[in-house]
Amino acid sequence: MKSNLFDMKFWKFIFVGGLNTIFSAAVMFLLYNIANLGYWGSSVISYILGSVLSFVLNKNFTFENSDSVASTAVKFAINVAACYIIAFSISKPIITMLLSNNRFSVSIEEQIAMLFGMVLFTLLNYVGQRFFVFRE
Repeated sequence: MKSNLFDMKFWKFIFVGGLNTIFSAAVMFLLYNIANLGYWGSSVISYILGSVLSFVLNKNFTFENSDSVASTAVKFAINVAACYIIAFSISKPIITMLLSNNRFSVSIEEQIAMLFGMVLFTLLNYVGQRFFVFRE
């Protein structure tokens, strides 16, 4: 049976991703606004914590993967790290450029960039998990 990109696994991934996004966003914005950890500190910590939750749910629920935890955890960590670095490295410059004529504070621009980074990360992460980490 040939799988397509938007099969039931995609919708399970979206559901798990929604839960994970709420969790990660709450952690990220609390760390940014209350703990004053800044753009990188807040996003790194929230993505580490969210990745643990995501790994467990996606391995067992979304992709129902029976490979060893160790082998999939390594691939998962590589995928998450690559997606994070790509998404968050390009989101801040893009948002800064797009908002250059506006008078938003640095804090507002960084938080918009974090939201944009979350969207990019999610798209990249699905492709990586579907076709690299939990490949059938």
